[in-house]
Amino acid sequence: MSEPLAKSCCVPSGSRGEVSLPGVLRAAASGQDAAEVLHIPAGVVTLGTDTPFFREDGEGPGRRVTIRAFRIDAHAVTNRRFAAFVAATGFRTEAERFGWSYVFLDFLPAGLTSESPPGTPWWRRVDGAYRAAPEGPGSSVFDRQDHPVTHIAWNDAAAFAAWAGGRLPNEAEWEYAAKGGDDGARFSWGEAEPDDANALCNIWQGRFPASNTAADGFIGTAPVDAFRPNGFGLFNACGNVWEWCADPFRVRSLASAAKQRNKAAAAERERVMKGGSYLCHRSYCYRYRIAARAGRSPDTSAGHTGFRVAYE
Repeated sequence: MSEPLAKSCCVPSGSRGEVSLPGVLRAAASGQDAAEVLHIPAGVVTLGTDTPFFREDGEGPGRRVTIRAFRIDAHAVTNRRFAAFVAATGFRTEAERFGWSYVFLDFLPAGLTSESPPGTPWWRRVDGAYRAAPEGPGSSVFDRQDHPVTHIAWNDAAAFAAWAGGRLPNEAEWEYAAKGGDDGARFSWGEAEPDDANALCNIWQGRFPASNTAADGFIGTAPVDAFRPNGFGLFNACGNVWEWCADPFRVRSLASAAKQRNKAAAAERERVMKGGSYLCHRSYCYRYRIAARAGRSPDTSAGHTGFRVAYE
């Protein structure tokens, strides 16, 4: 595994070796279900920002992008919905193929010791952790059926999207939908900064990683329809789980550091992730902003990686 970037505390970095998608899952199949799908009208979005917080992530400069009309899930894909996909296809996620995934330190089973990736001691490699056992052997999503499925790699998300008759949204579509019709919005609800007294999304409260006050009502993931939807009807575009996008990750800059980052991203075949997660906090990982982004290899999975589906 390669060493994580500075301040890359949200998503463990490094490739386990990309696994190709089974061809049968590439074609749109009869996987459409009762998920709520929103129609997003055509328009123009400012992708990124002219006031980036993490320049090394390629958050800026902002640029105007024309968006065709498309459809997108109101919610991230749930544990229940992904389980239906597995039951119908026999699909095995990357975490299952490799036999392990990353679990946040506070969620480790009692007595379990495991190794951390370099520079991120709050993440632990746990053998047997995957989407149906998110904290490792003995854990379950039985009481979290309406929570977003986690431990999902880009390869897994793309396979599900094809089965459901859709695809992953590209980054511009994701930002456009997340803004809910307000192109100047910093968050999916507008400009107001979430805090302990005004919980607008599911992020970390307290002092990371020592204590989480759970002022928003959740220690880990929240139900996919928690909190208020935005102007287009999207739930939890900011916080809860990181969401995979279709695009290869790239930093738009001529700086030498950006060139090095792009070279590494291309070597790992990194894909864009958006929205932050329940582990984000302004004090250390301010990535629940709409313009924020991360890039990781397509076989990366962890206890806060999920997705939603877009459709033509």
